[in-house]
Amino acid sequence: MRLSTKGRYAVTAMLDLALNGVDGPVTLADISENQGISLSYLEQLFASLRGKGLVRGVRGPGGGYYLGRDADQITIANIICAVDEWVEFTRCQGKENCVGGHRCMTHSLWNSLSEKIYEFLEGITLGDLIENSDVLDVAERQKKQKESLKLVS
Repeated sequence: MRLSTKGRYAVTAMLDLALNGVDGPVTLADISENQGISLSYLEQLFASLRGKGLVRGVRGPGGGYYLGRDADQITIANIICAVDEWVEFTRCQGKENCVGGHRCMTHSLWNSLSEKIYEFLEGITLGDLIENSDVLDVAERQKKQKESLKLVS
């Protein structure tokens, strides 16, 4: 089983917001342009993220989004769960009705794997990702590309 684009895009958008929201609110159009995620998809994701308090919006000219909490307070698991996404390895989504309404022989194995993945993602914050040099290198490259495009136009 894989994490769908919904969860991946939510994490990517939140990381973009964390990196670029220091100087003021970040628009979804900016995130869309930076990350290549459709604006309408971001609107859906941010409605869920706002509902869980992970982002807060500012209306009007110069408006956009800020993180709802400090980057060190937002885990990757928070983000994925906020968009109703989860990587579940049991066939029964944890209901223990895998085979003919009963628990299968390997239910505990797959359930434990799901729990370990959750624990892993719960242990990583946006702040941790920001400190990662690879993330900073990519963010700097994106910023330079955006600036060079502005110079050309």
